[in-house]
Amino acid sequence: MTTQEKTQTDSYNFKAEIKQVLHILVHSLYQDREIFLRELISNASDAITRMHFEMLTNRDVLDHDVELAMHIEIPEVAEGEPKQIIIKDSGIGMTKDELVQNLGTIAQSGAREFLSKVEEGAHFDATDLIGQFGVGFYSVFMVADEVRVVSRSYKKRAKAAAWVCDGSDSFRIEPAEKEDRGTEIYITLRKDAEEFASEWKLKQIIKKHSDFVRYPIYIGETQANQQKSLWRQRPSDVENDDYLNFYRQMTMEFEEPLLTAHFSTDVPVNVHALLFVPGKREPGILAARKDPGVMLYSHNVLIQEYCTDLLPPWLQFVDGVVDSEDLPLNVSRETVQNNRLMAQLGKTLKGRILRELKKLGQEEPEKYEAFWREFGRAFKEAIAIDPTAKEDVLPLYRYRSSKSDGKLVSLDEYVARMPETQEAIYFVLGDTAASVAHSPHLDPFKARDLEVLYWVDPLDALISPSLSEYQGKPLQNVDEADIELPDVTEAEAEAEAETAVPEADFNRFVGRCVTTLGERITEVRESKVLKDSPVRLVSPKDSHNKEMHRIQRLLNQDYEVPKKILEINRNHPLIADLSRLAAEQPDAPLLRLSIEQLYASALVQEGLHPNPADMLPRIQELMEIAAGAGK
Repeated sequence: MTTQEKTQTDSYNFKAEIKQVLHILVHSLYQDREIFLRELISNASDAITRMHFEMLTNRDVLDHDVELAMHIEIPEVAEGEPKQIIIKDSGIGMTKDELVQNLGTIAQSGAREFLSKVEEGAHFDATDLIGQFGVGFYSVFMVADEVRVVSRSYKKRAKAAAWVCDGSDSFRIEPAEKEDRGTEIYITLRKDAEEFASEWKLKQIIKKHSDFVRYPIYIGETQANQQKSLWRQRPSDVENDDYLNFYRQMTMEFEEPLLTAHFSTDVPVNVHALLFVPGKREPGILAARKDPGVMLYSHNVLIQEYCTDLLPPWLQFVDGVVDSEDLPLNVSRETVQNNRLMAQLGKTLKGRILRELKKLGQEEPEKYEAFWREFGRAFKEAIAIDPTAKEDVLPLYRYRSSKSDGKLVSLDEYVARMPETQEAIYFVLGDTAASVAHSPHLDPFKARDLEVLYWVDPLDALISPSLSEYQGKPLQNVDEADIELPDVTEAEAEAEAETAVPEADFNRFVGRCVTTLGERITEVRESKVLKDSPVRLVSPKDSHNKEMHRIQRLLNQDYEVPKKILEINRNHPLIADLSRLAAEQPDAPLLRLSIEQLYASALVQEGLHPNPADMLPRIQELMEIAAGAGK
């Protein structure tokens, strides 16, 4: 190292938003100051994890045999001198440039969001907020007058460097002497924060926030975290708070998991597992684990950080730890993929997760609804990519229905309340629950008090051809032209006959519908089932891939409105008036406009209209005619 290199110090200014963050942390937040230690330990743990994985494939690193651990020291100082804390780790370390990059900048989006949350009001949880938006390291300035970070990279030829800041608008980078790998943080405590220069206080904080960090944390010669594998403990010995703390330390997610599954078994394969279903399908922007896959251990030693070979793709949202003593310690990823034990492990894990989810649906339906909102699509994607998954996932499906009053029902619940005369499970496709609730296809089912499931997710249309039956009951789309339903009562049939439009007038109106709509429809005919709706569109018996029309419309891929059968309710008052108009004024503009609007409205109800806004000029014209008739 040259003389110039030994003495050169570079100064840098923080950006404006980072200055604001630092100002808030230094001057405003006092109630949760202890979390600075949690954040620094979390950063050190990440650095050690990176080092651990580097050494799996690279032995040419500095201090290869040094224990992967953290050490916290409280140096003695002269009376009247500010007290200090030193936090050391044997992690991957940083070069001079990496110090500037990692400690000199905060993600601008994170800084902005942190500031906006603070500005929303005084009632927020700083404990969660600081880590959530990537300003965790800077929380040290809630307790520090000055912070000096000395680091040396794992690369053998790398030189040590120091980052120094007093919480003001700038920091400096200067040369440093450090023989071993890793990072040391020298914290000069503020006068009002000297309580943290206490072993008892530091151990208390570690117990509360960092007890399950996977690497040992030493204070002096004593290990401060229990580090005992939570997944190897008996579930009866673990408190819910322990699970939550472990989950947050593992993922850096601040929302509670929707489901925790902790179990051990020796048959058919040895496994200790602690699995979580997160609160959200998409990980947070600062989540520690952004990739899918569980952590795979053998004999309590991590052998794969993200193992995606244990669970099927539709369960990759599950996170956590799987530990098996049946797997050899020297297993490679290729061996893991081809190991026969993996198939047994995967089968055991999948079965337990599905069982826990079914239990959640039965015992905590509101919580399960939150789960289904986030992950239901994963189970529908399962059928799209793996038809053999049907037996596993269908019992977990949930839908709203014509009788569920807005709540979700399972297929099992639907089948259980089917009347003896009902032979099929009925569903209606549409865009929203609100739109299908008013679908004309429901008329005959309401008249017969039959329940219909609302399939309103675009994936429902995609997978419906694959869902032919459940528990021996066929699944049937209510828009099918030849659907067979129980007959209405004799009294209802007689009442309908009395209100029916005269046959001659009705036939004249049907003919006008044919000439107006032309090739857009395949047939116009009297409906045998409509009761409250004037018309409906049904699929011809020989139509193929009819569900794909809905998908193509949503994807804007060469969409053409499908040709369907227009069924007309001969007993509806509107049809009676239009039939009379067809007899008396066959060329009236109102007749043509009404037929066009009935057809367009039916397309909207089906979720098949390419552009509903096209109806607006026609609706206005109809209103003008109606207003003129009222003068």
